[in-house]
Amino acid sequence: MEKNNENPKFSSLKDVVSENTLRALREWGFEHMTEVQAEVIPKALEGADVVATAKTGSGKTLAFLIPIVEAVCKHLHNEVQGTLCIIISPTRELAMQTFAVLQDLAAYHENITSALVIGGDSRQKQANILSRGAHIVVATPGRLFDHMQTKYFKYKQVSCLVLDEADKILQYGFEEDVNQIINRLPKNRQTMLFSATQSEKTQALTMTAMKDSVDFINTNQDNTEATVEGLKQGYVICKTEDRLWWLFKVLKKTRKQKVMIFFSSCKSVEFHHQFFGKHCNAPVLCIHGKMNQVDRTHTMTQFYEAQKGALFCTDVAARGLDIPAVDWIVQFDPPGDTSEYIHRVGRTARGLGAVGNAVLLLRPEEKEFLEHLKEAKVFLELYKMWDDFDNLQPMLQEAVEKDAEFHKLALEAYEGFIKAFEVRRLKTVFNIMTLDLVALAKSFGLKDKPEVDIRVGFKKKHRPRKRAVAMLEESSSKSIKL
Repeated sequence: MEKNNENPKFSSLKDVVSENTLRALREWGFEHMTEVQAEVIPKALEGADVVATAKTGSGKTLAFLIPIVEAVCKHLHNEVQGTLCIIISPTRELAMQTFAVLQDLAAYHENITSALVIGGDSRQKQANILSRGAHIVVATPGRLFDHMQTKYFKYKQVSCLVLDEADKILQYGFEEDVNQIINRLPKNRQTMLFSATQSEKTQALTMTAMKDSVDFINTNQDNTEATVEGLKQGYVICKTEDRLWWLFKVLKKTRKQKVMIFFSSCKSVEFHHQFFGKHCNAPVLCIHGKMNQVDRTHTMTQFYEAQKGALFCTDVAARGLDIPAVDWIVQFDPPGDTSEYIHRVGRTARGLGAVGNAVLLLRPEEKEFLEHLKEAKVFLELYKMWDDFDNLQPMLQEAVEKDAEFHKLALEAYEGFIKAFEVRRLKTVFNIMTLDLVALAKSFGLKDKPEVDIRVGFKKKHRPRKRAVAMLEESSSKSIKL
């Protein structure tokens, strides 16, 4: 854990940072820099290209916003016009959050203009703002590239590009968009890349986007753990047929706390949100990538302002979001890899001295995932399984049988779970042949196991697995006995 007295004060930057920025930091109560801020800000202020790796909740946003605002101030003093800096985020929610912090900081300066460019908002409204030459643009990759292909967006004066949560940008399939954006921007710009983890793809992006001379900063390298000290984390081993009842007990135990619960698919989020909210009267919200932007924004605002309650979500909420006072991170469906685990639990215990809790739910066949976490410097303790659960199966069964729309949602959620499970990379851990499909169907309130073509996407080299999956389907095609 970083200690305040070990890091320099923001006031030590008084010779290189404007008084307006320092005043903002003082009024916000920020006295000492975090480790990543102390490492990045001085180099970024000098115009260096920076690749920074740091734990979630370590203050990365201010580490790039302060140098960006200072650079714009200098450009405005020299009467340079047009868009000067671009910040790219992987998700709309993270872009909105970054934009909000930017606006707060820019309010202490005169004449700095900014624009938020994300999917789900009016293109025409964004085009009007961009045509007036917003100095700083915060954007998601796809929508930004759309605007770059028009004549009204003037970006030839861009002197700084920031790629925030770069590994997630690439994981979400924006690699081509990002490459196109990089190729269109001025070559002599400054580039900063931030992420909680590094991968081969982010290294390749560094080679493409950066100058020959790059400052690599890794505040994780001397740490014995990949997550913050204030985070208490553990795991529970639970059979498929008990998972839903375990979650209901978690909701009851944490009803006076603020909880984020992660699922693997959008339909699974909707199914569980509807069941627990409508039939169990639990105070739950939900967010996933297929919701429209208005609903997503409304949900995040509600949860941001809430003192207690549960948010059911997919990994759209796993990156960068700084939600106040989250007490628990519950991973009902395990993450696809260790990197995603780190980002999920990073939604709690954010900031110096903060504390939080996390629990990972695993089937007995998935216990090997713990070894992968240990290799990534993540260590979990075993939490004891509860001895008794409320049996809500009759209620669930009745809801599915009597409500045609809910029955359809149960089918879609089951299929979504299967497909999300199959695309996981750690096949030795998340092996579809170890799934009890009958018990899984029952957990979605389905009397019979639905026929899902989980063999779609198998390549020739996977034909033995394809045959094994077919045998699995055949052996578990019997009806569920309630």
